[in-house]
Amino acid sequence: MQSRGVARNSFGLSAVRSCLLLLFIHLSAPVEARRVRGGRAQTRRVQQQQTPPPYRERVEGAESFPLDFTAVEGNMDNFVVQIKNLAQSLYPCSAQKLDQDMKLHFLKNVSVTCNDGSPAGYYIKESKGSKRWLLFLEGGWYCFDSQTCESRYETMRRLMSSTKWPLTRTGRGILSPQPEENPHWWNANVVFIPYCSSDVWSGATPKTDQSDYAFMGSLIIKEVVNELLTKGLENAKVLLLAGSSAGGTGVLLNVDQVAEQLEAQGYTGVQVRGLADSGWFLDNKQYKFTDCLDTISCAPTEAIKRGIRYWGGLVPESCRQAHVGEEWNCFFGYKVYPTLKSPVFVAQWLFDEAQLTVDNIHLTGQPIHEGQWRYIQKLGQELRHTLRDVTAMFAPACLSHELITRADWTDIRVKGISLPRALHCWDRSLHHNLHINSSHSHQKHMTPPVRGCLLQLIDSCPWPHCNPSCPTIRDQLTGQEMSVIQFLKHMGFDVQKMAQQQGMEPKKLLGMLNNGN
Repeated sequence: MQSRGVARNSFGLSAVRSCLLLLFIHLSAPVEARRVRGGRAQTRRVQQQQTPPPYRERVEGAESFPLDFTAVEGNMDNFVVQIKNLAQSLYPCSAQKLDQDMKLHFLKNVSVTCNDGSPAGYYIKESKGSKRWLLFLEGGWYCFDSQTCESRYETMRRLMSSTKWPLTRTGRGILSPQPEENPHWWNANVVFIPYCSSDVWSGATPKTDQSDYAFMGSLIIKEVVNELLTKGLENAKVLLLAGSSAGGTGVLLNVDQVAEQLEAQGYTGVQVRGLADSGWFLDNKQYKFTDCLDTISCAPTEAIKRGIRYWGGLVPESCRQAHVGEEWNCFFGYKVYPTLKSPVFVAQWLFDEAQLTVDNIHLTGQPIHEGQWRYIQKLGQELRHTLRDVTAMFAPACLSHELITRADWTDIRVKGISLPRALHCWDRSLHHNLHINSSHSHQKHMTPPVRGCLLQLIDSCPWPHCNPSCPTIRDQLTGQEMSVIQFLKHMGFDVQKMAQQQGMEPKKLLGMLNNGN
């Protein structure tokens, strides 16, 4: 590890020397030497080719500089090549400069706390000059009564207290500052908000003498946004509220609140959007019913019903009005999504491991029963059904949980398209008609198609890991990697019988399993 770090540092120093030398030569050359006479028609034509398309965000300040094309009339092709070479030489320097961890800041408002009363906070990696902000909500289940919260405090204290948080965090996936890992958001201002409220980011209840714990997830988000307004968020063009697992559900519960908060304070130029990863849970019937004794085995509906009372949980007003007296419905994606005003992109595994766990399907070392196999297939069908009206989505037929913070998130594909590419397409589509935040009540339903972009990416093949780009599967007992067919056989999959059920030849079924559909 040390030798790799030394090599990286020497590469960085070399890159810095190269770009400084190139800049010195370029800027010190006589202006006359760089001028070439030529016709104006060619200049206008090339200028049109160089003008960025209308959907691209024009970043002001330190990220851009004017170019005087009159100095290079008649030989624009050569000039563009020089600019490209210059940009490629500067690229390692800019990447090196931005390659830094996120740093911890505790909230100045000490009344907004974690479960145990310790101060809540956030990690931030600022990108001076960028007008794009990414706020990420961490996940990590929940607790819903004194017994489950006491157990959580003993076993997962990091998710209830800030007393042992590290001073820095390294971003992965969409939080990474590396362009290779994060092609479209690497240069954004990135904020990681640790989950320490155990309330699916919904609570607004402080700790008192009568209560052992505070539940202030909703207030933590609001307070973080307030503090970021003093750090550059006030000049932002885009704020993407993202989250995974319970954080993904938290996005659905809070994205409209953030938009309304900024609008109420006069920041109408900020376009607020949501990215919900692995937070689209179903309130379906468990495979095997169990008493609600702990977080893992308790049915999601019953856990949320108990939790929302215990937390003093808040839900979006429009969803609350649609489910008066049964506000717990708003914690389930397919019920809250239609009531939202802000645009939201949904990233969801069709066979989510957390969903299977709360449904009491445990994929241990033993092959599963036929009834469990049918239940898993049905789960995929139900998820597809609930996503049918979602404007922008990415839903691979994989058995996994959480996606956007994986270092290999660019490798997963649906219909040949990766999630970063799909998010970029979504961003382009929103740029066509998103101008001011005051019109956010119409944003979700005004997303037009963009040529060459698909916004509804969902696998049609019916089994876990029938998509060949799914993450690697490992045997839970041996740790050995398995192919898709090995995995399905391990789960008790009968190729002959399943082919008969689907009305196809076994060879065709095997081909689908190997190649995806």
